[in-house]
Amino acid sequence: MSDTILALMLFAPPAGGATPNPFIQLVPLVLIFVVFYFFMIRPQQKKQKERESLLNDIKRGDRIVTIGGIHGTVAGIETEKKTVLVQVADNVKLKFERSAIANIEKQETGDKLASKE
Repeated sequence: MSDTILALMLFAPPAGGATPNPFIQLVPLVLIFVVFYFFMIRPQQKKQKERESLLNDIKRGDRIVTIGGIHGTVAGIETEKKTVLVQVADNVKLKFERSAIANIEKQETGDKLASKE
């Protein structure tokens, strides 16, 4: 009941019978779109581009964490750079899709490949 009263109050014609300016009615909608763009859409697009460039720059020796929480070192990149071979322990290598990588810690030299415990 109160919802219908609120709707009638918001969309009621102005007093005095004057017709409202259509531009004035569109201003709130435009402002809402601008706020959504700058606070939600644009940052998400920027974050997606950064993630894609990070995944494209992956190389052998990088320490990674998968979305499943598995930590390992990139042992190789296979078949058109869509899958990554990850060494998780001695003589244990797993194949993951590139999109399954959540975090990358770049390595400069082969000396840093030893586990940090």
